[in-house]
Amino acid sequence: MLADTDVIIDAFDGKASAGRAIADADDRLLSVVSYMELMRGAQSRRETIEIKRFLIRQGFSVLPLTEQVGHRAATYIEEYALGSGLGVADALIAATAVEHGLTLCTGNAKHYRPIAELTVQGFRP
Repeated sequence: MLADTDVIIDAFDGKASAGRAIADADDRLLSVVSYMELMRGAQSRRETIEIKRFLIRQGFSVLPLTEQVGHRAATYIEEYALGSGLGVADALIAATAVEHGLTLCTGNAKHYRPIAELTVQGFRP
């Protein structure tokens, strides 16, 4: 399972539904884009360290951007950005999931609806 940024934030904040989604996952993966969003959202150096520790405790591995992910994300932007408002970060996260054959776990399934080849597991925060 590739966790979207919102899943990690909700689990970090102690929301049970996000914690269950993570606990139920066989593989716990994160796009480097989500990792960067988490680091950017931290309010202090201490919170940055807490987020990193949380990810380690939960057994997350971070998947890097690759040429293939970048190409696929650019294609998604060309195809879907005007019609659906798909953003760059979401395109990169979706492309990471598709390139690795992973299900994307997210509370924002509507952001990814136009991408037919993406498998989405929604959860309610």
